[in-house]
Amino acid sequence: MDKITESLNNLSAKLWGWVEAFIRNLPNLGVALLVLLIAYFVSRFVNKYSQKIVKRYVPQQSITKLIGRALAVFVVLVGIFLALGVLNLDKTLNTLIAGAGVSGLVIGLALQGALANGIAGIILSFRKRVNIGDWIETSGYVGFIEDIKLNNFSIREPDNNIVVIPNKTITDNPMKNYSVTDRMRIIIECGIGYESDLEMVEKLTKDTISSKFPQEGDKEEVEFFYTAFGGSSIDFICRYWVDCVNGKQKLTAKHQGMLAIKKAFDANDVNIPFPIRTLQFDNQLQMVSSSDSQE
Repeated sequence: MDKITESLNNLSAKLWGWVEAFIRNLPNLGVALLVLLIAYFVSRFVNKYSQKIVKRYVPQQSITKLIGRALAVFVVLVGIFLALGVLNLDKTLNTLIAGAGVSGLVIGLALQGALANGIAGIILSFRKRVNIGDWIETSGYVGFIEDIKLNNFSIREPDNNIVVIPNKTITDNPMKNYSVTDRMRIIIECGIGYESDLEMVEKLTKDTISSKFPQEGDKEEVEFFYTAFGGSSIDFICRYWVDCVNGKQKLTAKHQGMLAIKKAFDANDVNIPFPIRTLQFDNQLQMVSSSDSQE
C-alpha cells in the first residue's frame, strides 16, 4: 500500500511540475507562436515580391515560381528555428541537427520517388522550351501547362479538367510542345472519284488552299500527293503551313481548309465518293414468293 501511495505521489508531483513549467513558459510559447505567424506572412510576402523581382531578369515563369517558393520555405524554416530558440529548446535542436545525417539517409531511401520528382521538377523549371501556358502533348495527355511544382506537373486539358502528372513521368517520356514554334503544318486527307481529272484536282486544291492560307518564305508551300487507289476513291493528302501555337488553332485551320476544299470541289463537280462495297454471288439465287413458301 505504501508503494502505491508513493507512486501516486510521484505521479502527482510530476504532473504538477509539468503544469508549472507550462505556466512559466506561457509567455515564451506566446512569443514562439507570434514568431511562427510572422514568419508565415513574411514568407508569403517574400514569395510574391521575389517573383516580381526575378521576373524582370528571368522571363521563364516556372523559374520565378520555383525561386519564390524556395525563398518562402527558407523564411518559414528560419521562423521555426527562432521559435525553438524562444522556447529554450536549443539542446533539442542541436540533437535534431546531429541526427539529421542518419535520419536523412533513412528518409532518402524511403522517399526515393518523391526526391526523384523533386529533382525532375527543378529540371523542368529550368527548361527553356517548357513554360507555363504552353500547349503540349505528353504521356497521353494534351493541354496547357497549368503549373510546374517540385513534385508534380499540372496540365489543363481542352475539357477544362486538370491532370496532375509526377515530374519524373514527364522527364522520362517524350513531349511535343506546340507553342515553341509559331508556324505549323496542317495535313488534310481526302479522296476523289475514279472518274476525276487528277491533274485538275491537284491544281484546284493547291490554288484553293494557297488563296486561303498564304505561305511564307521559300521553304513553305502547299503540297499535294496522291497516296493510294482506295476501295471507292483515289486518296490524297494536302499539306500547308499556318500560324498556330495551340490545339484550337490547329483544329480551326484544318476546319477552314476542309470547308474551302469542299466548296471548290462542289463548284467544279469533283466527286468525293461514299464508301462502296460490291457483293458478288457465284451461285444462282432463287426468288421464292411468300405464297410458294406457305404451300
